Amino acid sequence: MLTPTYQIPVLPPPVELETIAVLKALARANRSLAELKGRAATIPNQGILIDTLALQEAKASSEIENIVTTQDELFQADLFPEGPRSGAAKEVALYRDAVKLGFQHLVESDGLITNRTLIEMFRLLKGRSDGFRSTPGTALRNEATQDMVYVPPQDLREIESRMSALERFVNDDALCDLDPLIKMALIHHQFESIHPFPDGNGRVGRILNVLYLTRTGLLDIPILYLSRYITRRKADYYRHLQAVRDHGDWEGWLLYMLEGVSETSQTTLLLVEAIRRQMAEAKHRLRSELPKIYSQDLLNNLFRHPYTRIEFVVNDLKVTRQTASKYLDALAEHGFVEKHQSGRSNYYINVPLVALFMENGP
Repeated sequence: MLTPTYQIPVLPPPVELETIAVLKALARANRSLAELKGRAATIPNQGILIDTLALQEAKASSEIENIVTTQDELFQADLFPEGPRSGAAKEVALYRDAVKLGFQHLVESDGLITNRTLIEMFRLLKGRSDGFRSTPGTALRNEATQDMVYVPPQDLREIESRMSALERFVNDDALCDLDPLIKMALIHHQFESIHPFPDGNGRVGRILNVLYLTRTGLLDIPILYLSRYITRRKADYYRHLQAVRDHGDWEGWLLYMLEGVSETSQTTLLLVEAIRRQMAEAKHRLRSELPKIYSQDLLNNLFRHPYTRIEFVVNDLKVTRQTASKYLDALAEHGFVEKHQSGRSNYYINVPLVALFMENGP
């Protein structure tokens, strides 16, 4: 049996966390996050941001695991879930669904993030019915050299004990008075070090980040995703994770994560603002050019579904197929969407919105 190579601490670790460098980075991160929260609230239908940004996060998060798909394949898979899809597109769609499942549980449990929620997200992501690791032998290796880098806890009872302690740390705000962003970084490191699941730990851990930010009220909805930042700094991510285990370098880890929050908040802010501008422009044009079919629900449909189809409009607007078809064809004639065909079905692309995601992709 493998011997764990790191003594996982009780949180918070017994070291000075709020160094001068960390406090400066923390102030920047909190300012950026507050600005994002405020700007996101100006979007009339928050479901638009949850759906569209969660799908972008799913793509970026999956790329960290070397699961790569194109934007077109991703939207096509969402458009025709009954049709053939690549394995990568399925994995990405499942990640988006896991984010929404976690957020639903958060709302229904009055702001708690439980191990039951994490297990259900894992099961959804991986299509499995088990939970925490019960078989020893797990070790993390360097992708390039295959050298063993880290051995997490091997015994199921220890994993369950440590995950119970982590659950308390996540949900009991009286345990310490650390800033929530510092706590988020500690929680993420602890989760990745426990490595509780047989597979999918990275993705569950990244969803845990944004659920925690939502739980603490730093965000209203889960739209701040660090995966794009981690994708671009993947080597630094693993280096800082391991530096805590090898050398106790909590400051380096905290600075890395806080910089990620600052940078990601700013890029997400730009994307949210661009979506808001596009919606305002489309609303103005719809009212002017197509006043007979304009409604806020129709506008929301075009931005909640970058690729839309008759069935989506029928469901969202509660109209007949004939009416939905008439609406979409009118929108295509006026350049709001592009009409395409797949087999015997038509679908319609909000080209400017998709272009935004292409420009802001990983």
